[in-house]
Formats: sequence, C-alpha cells, structure tokens
Amino acid sequence: MTLRRIFLLRHAKSDWNDPGVVDHERPLNKRGKRSAGELPATLQREQLQPGLVLVSTARRAKETAEHLGLDLAAEPKLYNASANDLLARLRTLPDSVQSVMLVGHNPGMEDLANWLGDPAGMSTATLLAFEVDTASWGEMDVTKSRSAGRWEHPGEK
Repeated sequence: MTLRRIFLLRHAKSDWNDPGVVDHERPLNKRGKRSAGELPATLQREQLQPGLVLVSTARRAKETAEHLGLDLAAEPKLYNASANDLLARLRTLPDSVQSVMLVGHNPGMEDLANWLGDPAGMSTATLLAFEVDTASWGEMDVTKSRSAGRWEHPGEK
C-alpha cells in the first residue's frame, strides 16, 4: 500500500453585498482576503506541499487558492460538487500523484471531510488534511482514511 494525502480547502469568506453578481463570480470580502492571506504561513509552518492543487472555477475559490503560492489547475467540476462528485474526481487521479488539494465549496467539501474522518464541519478558509493508505487512487476506500490535520483561518483582526 501507499500512503497518500488529501487536503480539502474550503474557499474563504465571499462578498454578498452586490445582489447583481451571479454566484460563480462572487469575490472574496475583506475578511476572506485576510483569511486567504493566512494560508501560506500555515503551509510553510506545517510543511504541507500538495503535489496537485485542483481549484473550482468560482471566483472566490480561485482568489483563495491564488494566495497559496502553488501551481493551480482549474477544475470546473469542483464548482458546487457533491461529496460523491469530489470522491469520483479523486479516484481518477493518476497514481503518480501522492498528494492532492481540492479547493471548493460546501456542502460537498464538508460531506467528503466527514466521510474521510473529520465530522467537525468546515467554516470558510478551513484546511483539512487526511491520509489514506491505498495502492491506487482508483481503489481508494474512504473508510481507510484518517484525519491528519485541521487548520482554521478566521481572518479576524
């Protein structure tokens, strides 16, 4: 078996002030920008280095992920994806990928986190880590996953 890591990052707090902006195009608000700005320090301090970062195409998710300072891959299917959708995407990863980060939305992210071993919920800008022992992403069993870290970024100052 091979130990693989999954990181789930819920986008930071978005701006709801302009009712004319469609959901997909909502930007981060001030608090969200502060929260997203806390992410690089967490990655560095905890030595978190995902090999692949898949990001929802929603503006708030992209703006959150841009703070990471990592190479990002836009993933349209992550926008409003269910836990089943997210799990299906993980199972299509090439086995050369040892660790992956998904940057997306609730309720799918929170539901998947629950399946993987963290039932505590995900507020905005929460980053979770999981370890799963599996020979292949395609054969990944969520019951063989365990929580490996939780970092919340409230962005309050």
